[in-house]
Amino acid sequence: MRVLVAGGAGYIGSVVTAALLAGGHEVTVLDDLSTGHADAVPQGATLEAVSLHDSAPVLARVRPEAVLHFAAKSLVGASQQQPEDYWHTNVGGSLALLEAMRAADCRRIVFSSTAATYGEPESVPIREDAPTRPTNTYGASKLAVDHMLTSYAVAHGFAAVSLRYFNVAGAAYGLGERHATETHLIPIALQVAAGQRESMTVYGADYPTPDGTCIRDYVHVGDLADAHLLALPAPAPGKHRIYNLGNGTGFSVQEVVDAVREVTGHPVPVVVGDRRAGDPAQLVASSDRIRADLGWRPEHTDLAGIVRDAWDVTRAR
Repeated sequence: MRVLVAGGAGYIGSVVTAALLAGGHEVTVLDDLSTGHADAVPQGATLEAVSLHDSAPVLARVRPEAVLHFAAKSLVGASQQQPEDYWHTNVGGSLALLEAMRAADCRRIVFSSTAATYGEPESVPIREDAPTRPTNTYGASKLAVDHMLTSYAVAHGFAAVSLRYFNVAGAAYGLGERHATETHLIPIALQVAAGQRESMTVYGADYPTPDGTCIRDYVHVGDLADAHLLALPAPAPGKHRIYNLGNGTGFSVQEVVDAVREVTGHPVPVVVGDRRAGDPAQLVASSDRIRADLGWRPEHTDLAGIVRDAWDVTRAR
């Protein structure tokens, strides 16, 4: 299949591109390289360094049979400070991509959505039918694209899947997280272990959890890639499916720090800070729907194993 991967020079997009190539697909990566890295695009894929807003000529030339859409701005704090950037890129750019797909007669898409669409959950684990009440512009912009896909499926016969991720971690195909501004817990802890930071901050140690720190659901990026390949042929034209993706098991911030210490042999000094506004005590996904519909099963459920994969790539740089 000819597949276009929007945002394929980023962390998740590059791993999924590698998985597509391993599956025998012909892959074109569309990425403006504003946060992605050209050297992260796996060998065998063609890179088109353009933005979502300028995607029409690329799709007209490549004529993909399907699109995987990862391209987005994704920093929660920045989305509150510069909301215009997030509406322009995440929503306006996605609209331009969908219109380019229509013009190229390509109507199959898998979209990288987010658990941030749910906001603060009423119950845990979070199911797909939970209320969507995003608490930041990033989550709101992703939810807007989810709604856009529903309307394009109904009006224009798109076959669409939205995959709502929780915390993605680990590494696969030699590719791991590499952000100019790092906000994710595991890579920050690994940067401490690698000597790139003196310490890390744990935001709040007085939550109503067994050890007082927040609990989050971590899904291995390799398992995430498997889910994309399963989702790609799944929906019929006119249908938009939404699936949560998570490990199903929550790990606390303290458990993550302990796992990094165990894997790296580094003490990883920690500073306990105040809670961050809007941080729920626990966020864990229910992935029952994608397990039942598509047979997806995460293989990497051990926290130390997830950390070890990420550490191997961190040390190799």
